[in-house]
Amino acid sequence: MNEVKAWQSRPLDPIYPIVYLDALHVKSRNDGHIENQAVYLAIGINMDGMKEVLGMWISRNEGAKFWLNVITEIRNRGVQDIFIACVDGLKGFPEAIEAVYPLTQVQLCIIHMVRNSLKSFSETWDKQYPTISKSRRTDWERLIPFFDYPAEIRKVIYTTNAIESLNMSLKKVIKTRGSFPNDDSVFKLLYLALRNATRKWNMPIRDWKRAMNHFAILFEERIVAIQ
Repeated sequence: MNEVKAWQSRPLDPIYPIVYLDALHVKSRNDGHIENQAVYLAIGINMDGMKEVLGMWISRNEGAKFWLNVITEIRNRGVQDIFIACVDGLKGFPEAIEAVYPLTQVQLCIIHMVRNSLKSFSETWDKQYPTISKSRRTDWERLIPFFDYPAEIRKVIYTTNAIESLNMSLKKVIKTRGSFPNDDSVFKLLYLALRNATRKWNMPIRDWKRAMNHFAILFEERIVAIQ
C-alpha cells in the first residue's frame, strides 16, 4: 500500500486545461455487510496534452458532497487552475467544482444529456414531457458554453468518454469478483489496473496542438499568472 499511498498523494501540475470526473461502483464488505461503494476518478489533460489519472477515491455513495472533498484534495496537491471540467449531470456536481475553482467552466457531457433526454421523452410522452423541459432549463447554462469554443476544443470536451473508457477497462477487471473483502483490496486491484491501462498513454490526445493554441489565447492571463 505504500506505493499506492505515494501515488495518491503525489504533487500535481499547477494547471490542467481539461479535467474529466466520473465514478464507477463496486461491492465491498463493511462491518460484515456487503455494500455498494463509489470509486471516484479524475483524469487531467496536462499542458502537453497527455492524459494523467490525478487520483482515485472511495466512498459509500456518489454525491456532490464527496466530490467537493475530491476537488479540494486536488487543489491541495498543487492544482491552481482548471480551465474546463467535464462531468455528467449529477445534481450539485457543478457547484462543488465552482466552490473550489470559481473560474472553471463546467461542461456537462453532451452525450449524457442526449441519452437522458431520450429516456425522459419516452417516460413522459403522455405528460407533455415536463422532465425534459425542467432538465433543459436547469442544465442549459452548463451546455451552451460548449458552442463558444472553437472546433478544436469542442472535440475534446463534448463527452466524458475519455474517462468512461477507462472505467470500462476497470469494470472488466472487477467483473468476475462478487465483492471485495475491504476498501483496501478495492484500491490495490484498481490501482494495478490503472497502472496497466495508463501505460498506453504515451502520446498527446488527438489534435491537442491546435486545441492548446486556442487555450493559450483564451486563457492567456490565467496561464501567465501561474507560470
